[in-house]
This record gives sequence, C-alpha cells and structure tokens, in this order.
Amino acid sequence: MKKIMIIALSGLFLFPSCVGKKKYKELQSQYTKTQDLLNTATIKLNSCEERRKSLEDRLGDMKQTNQDLIQSSKDLTMLTSKGASNLEKSLESLQEKDLKISRLQDALTKKDSVTLALVTSLKKEIGLDDEDIEINVEKSVVFISLSDKVLFKSGSYTITTRAREILGKVATVINGKPDFEAMVEGHTDNVPFNGGGVLIDNWDLSVKRSTAIVRALQELGVKPNQLIAAGRSEYIPLVPNTTPENRSKNRRTKILILPKIDQFYEMIEEEMKTLSEE
Repeated sequence: MKKIMIIALSGLFLFPSCVGKKKYKELQSQYTKTQDLLNTATIKLNSCEERRKSLEDRLGDMKQTNQDLIQSSKDLTMLTSKGASNLEKSLESLQEKDLKISRLQDALTKKDSVTLALVTSLKKEIGLDDEDIEINVEKSVVFISLSDKVLFKSGSYTITTRAREILGKVATVINGKPDFEAMVEGHTDNVPFNGGGVLIDNWDLSVKRSTAIVRALQELGVKPNQLIAAGRSEYIPLVPNTTPENRSKNRRTKILILPKIDQFYEMIEEEMKTLSEE
C-alpha cells in the first residue's frame, strides 16, 4: 500500500500541471496523516512484538516452573512415602526392642529368684549359725565359704570329721539340683608352705585341699561331672595378711554353686548392657 501511495504521489509531482493546487495540498495532507498513522502502527506493532516475545518467554518460564513443581511434587510424594515407611520400620524396631528388653528383664528376674531360692535352700539344709560358715551371694553367684579350721588341720589337706558333716548337707543340696555345678576354690594366707612332702607351695596346698573336698562330695553321691576343683593360693585375700586373725580369715575354702545355664545368663546381661548403651 505504501508503494502504491508513493507511486501515486510521484505521479502528482511528475505531472503538476494535471492537478490543481488545492487538490495537491489535500493529497499532501492526506499523505502526511497516512504516514503518521503508518508510523504509529509500526511503533505499536513493534511494541506488540516485544510484548509477545516477553509473554512467550514468560510462558516458557511458567511451563518450566510447572514441570519443576510437578517433579517436586513427585519427589515429595516419594520422600513422604519413604519417610512413612522408615517411620513404620522405626516403630517396629522400637517395639521389638521393648519386647526384647521385657524378655531379658523377665529372665534376669527369674535368675534373681533362682539365686534367692538357692540361698534359702542352702541355709535351710545346712542350718548352721557359725561364724566360720558363710552362705551368701557374690556377683550373682551363690557360695558357701568355710573357714580353714572347720575343714582341715593346720598345714594339712586331710578333711576333718566336722567337715564331712557339713559337706554331707552341701551334697544333699547339689544332688537335688542336677542342672547345677559346684566349683570348689581353695585359698591360703601368704605364709610360705614348708610342710615338705609332695606339696611345694601354697598353690599346691590350695589345690590339694580343693581336690580333697571334691573327692568327699563325690563320695557323698555328687556326680563327678558337676564338680570343679580350683586352687587360688594366697592371691585373693579377704583382708590384708597383717595379723594372725586376718590370716585365719584368708585361709578358707569356697564352694560356688553354679547353674549350668549361667553362660546363658551372662549372655543376657551382656545384651542388656548393649541395649542400654544404644
């Protein structure tokens, strides 16, 4: 259109003689208005083009944002599902742990009950009120501690008549509990042994006294596979070996009554300790 107008106006200029002066001015004014309109339209068109481009850019950004939101929603759903699953597993784990602790506590309670019953049984069976005989619990183990003067003559490992009387009652208790073992520990003071013969030192003396007690219990009907002989020599004193009275206390024989399931109880205690540290 612009070209047609230019050609027409050029014709007017080429042939001025064919157009009147008044008409020429009208055409020239119309051309100017048309040119202004064209310029305005061009400006608006450019503005629209820029706006269109801006909108297209915004649309692209919005599409990308929408995609990101969709992906985020999927990720969140996945994380939420995973979190719920982990929470459920954690709850199940806590429930299992609580159940295990409850069972272990029941087992330990049972162990304490067995220990108490054993102490009561021993005290009832032996029935002695003697300062040289002690029935007690040490580190969850029931033991009978017999003074040296009750069992043996000085420097000897020959059992006295009084000892056989006491051991007969101990044997009755052990025989009534086939799932238990009896470990006999011999202890001496720190005075070096010089009795000669087959014994060399306090190690020999403590072990020999222990085996003498074991043989006596076996003769009294205790099964040999329930008996353990051990000698501790002078190295686990009750009191310092500084006086004759203290040395007399340290010369003793301990009979430890051990359930054969003690290893199981030790395992339980260790697991309880592990659980408490978690």
